[in-house]
Amino acid sequence: MHIHMNKNRSISAFLSSDIGILILLALARVLLQIPTNGQYGFHQDELVTMDIASRGLAWGYVAWPPVTPFLARIALTLFGLSPIGLRSFAVIAEGIVMLLAGLMVRDLGGSRWAQIIGAVAVATTPMSIVQGGLFQYETLDYMCWVLLAFTVIRLLKTENPRWWLAIGAAIGLGMMTKYTIAFSVAGIIAGVRASRERHYLKGRWLWLGAWLALVIWLPNIIWQFQNHWVSLYFLASIHTRDIQNGLTSSFLMDQILFNLNPVMLYLVMAGLYYFLFAKAGQRYRMLGWMYVVPFILLLLVQGKGYYLAATYPMLAAGGAAWWDEHLTSMTDEHRAHFLRQRAQTVLRVGAIVVIALTLPVAPLDSVWWDVVSKVNNNLTAEVGWPGVAQQVARAYNSLPADERSGAAILAAGSGEIGSIDLYGPAYGLPRVI
Repeated sequence: MHIHMNKNRSISAFLSSDIGILILLALARVLLQIPTNGQYGFHQDELVTMDIASRGLAWGYVAWPPVTPFLARIALTLFGLSPIGLRSFAVIAEGIVMLLAGLMVRDLGGSRWAQIIGAVAVATTPMSIVQGGLFQYETLDYMCWVLLAFTVIRLLKTENPRWWLAIGAAIGLGMMTKYTIAFSVAGIIAGVRASRERHYLKGRWLWLGAWLALVIWLPNIIWQFQNHWVSLYFLASIHTRDIQNGLTSSFLMDQILFNLNPVMLYLVMAGLYYFLFAKAGQRYRMLGWMYVVPFILLLLVQGKGYYLAATYPMLAAGGAAWWDEHLTSMTDEHRAHFLRQRAQTVLRVGAIVVIALTLPVAPLDSVWWDVVSKVNNNLTAEVGWPGVAQQVARAYNSLPADERSGAAILAAGSGEIGSIDLYGPAYGLPRVI
């Protein structure tokens, strides 16, 4: 009985600790969004990912590194054709981002209040809610960028060079997920060269971390070499298409829209000041470079606005820590308390608005749907795909038997290909050309 009581006290103490509360908040965020992810159907990009995963696993694909199709294969095996099952990986990834955001605030010296404010602000942005409802490599890439920032903060806080191994592991995982994490790596390189952390260049741990990143990424490099670097040509063509279609012209405005949550926007601006200019943030200057360098590079190469979104949890963590220190140092305690209360109120209201406009729960053919489908246009690409397979099946089965045996289905769009390949076997359809 005594051992049982001590165990209960230990669990209770953990759950009431800073880390325990952050874990509970992240778990609540995951459990609240998972049930909403089956309201419509698969997004057209999810259909293609599932289709590719159903054909077989590899160390690389034309459009993606291997991590995203690998997770899609697990989801297909465990849950079948279930949007909720597939997107559970996306929601978990966003829960991890929320947890990491709070832990970064904690490492930067923020109080429990600041940790909660930072974590909830990150978790209630349009980007976080949308990505939690859509399984794609952007969601997993977002998590890898935040994980990388967390490991860098741990290095700078502890000054333990062994954290370079964790940094290398995060980079390797990121490169196996989406190649754009290279922009964040460029920021780390610039930060090391331009800050007091340049002394790590003379030690072994930075280079061991670099080798670990390369080893983790190596299977995909070999696959690319064997397939004539096909992904580079494909991604370059997609990027050219996006520029021609004007999809990169709103890069600067998108930096605000992706952080529409008012508290998050304030924290991001405060974090940028903290990492780049504040004396208290001098120890963490590298984090400033991890934002500035990707921002400049993506602006120069005309990247899409959301490519930079994964840097904002890091800035929000810095902003929460700076703001908390500023409020704590105020001589007027009543004013400090008032500001904390107003921040919580604004955060709650902003979260409700963002969730109402982005969470996939609006009934079809309703005024609410008309609004949210314009705010989050990904939702319109989640409706009607089983019907496409049914229509093709009706046409296919209307053919005379002698013609049907030699008939083929040609499609060019990702939604058409994925829906026919995944739903078509139930109607006896062949795979799409």
